[in-house]
Amino acid sequence: MKEIYLDSNATTCVLPAAVAAARQAMEQGYGNPSSTHATGLQAKAMMDGVRQRASRLLGVGDGRLMFNSGATEGIQTAVLSALCALRERRVAGKRIGSLLLYGATEHKAVPESLAHWNRLLGLNLEVHKLPVDAQGRHDLQALDALIGDAAMLCTMAANNETGVISDLSAIAQLLQERGADAYWMVDCVQALGKLKLNLAATRIDYAPFSGHKLYAPKGIGMLYVRAGAPFTPLMMGGGQEAGLRSGTENMAGIAALGAVLAALEDGKTFRSHADLAIFREQLVASLERAFPGIVFNMPFALSLPTTLNFSVPGLSSKELLDLFDAARVRVSSGSACSAAKALPSYVLEAMHVPQWRASSAIRLSFGPLIDAATIAAACARIERCGEALRSSCLLPSALAPSPQDGVIQLSVDGQCTWLLSDAASASCVVIDPAAALVPRLAAFIRCQHLALRAIVHTAAPADHGAARLALLQELAIEQVGRIDIDGELELGQQRLRRIECGQDHAAHVYLLGQHFAFIGSLAPEALMPLLDAALVTPDTVLCAACDDGSICSTVRTVQDGLVPAAELQLDAAGLPAFLRQHPDAILVDVREAYEHAACAGTVFEGCAVHSVPLSRLAGQVAAWLQQPQRPLVFFCRSGNRSARAAACLRRLGHAAAWQLNGGMAMAEATHHPLAIAA
Repeated sequence: MKEIYLDSNATTCVLPAAVAAARQAMEQGYGNPSSTHATGLQAKAMMDGVRQRASRLLGVGDGRLMFNSGATEGIQTAVLSALCALRERRVAGKRIGSLLLYGATEHKAVPESLAHWNRLLGLNLEVHKLPVDAQGRHDLQALDALIGDAAMLCTMAANNETGVISDLSAIAQLLQERGADAYWMVDCVQALGKLKLNLAATRIDYAPFSGHKLYAPKGIGMLYVRAGAPFTPLMMGGGQEAGLRSGTENMAGIAALGAVLAALEDGKTFRSHADLAIFREQLVASLERAFPGIVFNMPFALSLPTTLNFSVPGLSSKELLDLFDAARVRVSSGSACSAAKALPSYVLEAMHVPQWRASSAIRLSFGPLIDAATIAAACARIERCGEALRSSCLLPSALAPSPQDGVIQLSVDGQCTWLLSDAASASCVVIDPAAALVPRLAAFIRCQHLALRAIVHTAAPADHGAARLALLQELAIEQVGRIDIDGELELGQQRLRRIECGQDHAAHVYLLGQHFAFIGSLAPEALMPLLDAALVTPDTVLCAACDDGSICSTVRTVQDGLVPAAELQLDAAGLPAFLRQHPDAILVDVREAYEHAACAGTVFEGCAVHSVPLSRLAGQVAAWLQQPQRPLVFFCRSGNRSARAAACLRRLGHAAAWQLNGGMAMAEATHHPLAIAA
């Protein structure tokens, strides 16, 4: 399947005309615009032409427009300029405000720049967060109360996570009515090509732009400075950009940006606002069909038509990202600059949305170059993602999948819950339920039409049984069977047996035959008496209540103190040769079942791809350990989960457990056949 890229607020592809312009600048127009010979003059003419076009489009008027490396540099320059002017005013005995105000939903570059230069310049002003309302717009009442003490105000034209458009006119009116002399910077990164701008007609002092947000390459941007606004160069040296920004100009980047601006000016290359709004409506309809209960975290009427921010009850942002990625639809969770930190969205937290929405939000964004066919394909894949979730019991479904045997591990905040299901008896047992996992457990049990036989704990629960009660209530069950007086419960053809362990028998180990031991927080060494009593074997799989990343262990690893084999990694380029050398190798996809269902599975280099989700790995390790020399090659989306799976098998004594380094992402990047296979 072809990739569908819906993360344009993070970055965009480069417009073909921009690629051509950059190539022309590098191959033919490579002169230094500061040179006085003909080649340099030609380069300067090109650069001046791009600046003039940008000035027209942005309504610069008498203001100054310099080229730089992008928005972060523009923000730094604007903040430095304003703070240097403030320091000069204070030294001259003039009054300045005490606050450096910034919107609570600003890009992190803004408050961090304010704090950095405030400290270095010794101003010691208060960096103060301006709240926003529930719709994500600046709280004008709060601004009214603070503006008299503001030395600088930093807002944005449109938010990068939600697409919410700021009411800049209302802010400007408030500044005028209060006679505020604060310097005003407006981050216009998401506004370029999406909002009409006439900067000279506004009160805005500084406006940074970034080319790569609108089909220009990375490393090229612009900064607008209002006529009369103070300015201090961030970079000094050769006096380029009329002394505003030293350093030889990025001519290829400027030429490429010029091609994008020309496309904006011709009015034909990019989709109209009305077309983009229709595309958003289509995406919204498919998202609502795919994900019942979806909540959109931005007001449509006050947002860019190119940005959707949403949360789905019961699904984390990571699960949704993995799902979309499996379908080769590229979206993100919040800002790309902070997505790797796995924190709730500070933008949504500032809007006071419920915590679950801030923690599980997904951003879908597209640019004005998108076409109807791409939107239609995206809608189809989004709905396929919904079907994949239904087939995996993560969303309600009218067609219940057939019950499956399984030992399933669910984790949250370092805590593990285990679900044992038996297909023949259509029954299940839950061990050590965590409150945060109750909706997931209930959905799975309902979807599979399983009878809940017991909910047990390996120790007295810290929540005093609240999760157990919540699960019963979720399933509308007044009571559920317990392990009987003899300490055993039949689960199909198997028996779940309770063994009292620990000091004063305060802990319980639950044995599922001799295959699995659910040990809770008990130290594995405490199981040695059970081995002596033949209640467990060296190959019994140990399943703990704490998620330390190890997934599971065995009695043998504890008994013999096995040392893990060295890490074994393959890259996508070397995998075909490896599989030819090892025709008995097993390729194991450890992505979850819903990810596997969202894409098309097939055979790769003569080897079937086995789907063994990481959550079900514990149930499979015993079979693999019977053939410790047969190569296992684990892969996932990015390599993180496959690394855990391979490490688990090596720790358990399987010396030939490999992982695909970089996962599917790197396989796709190198156009490797595995990208087609999965």
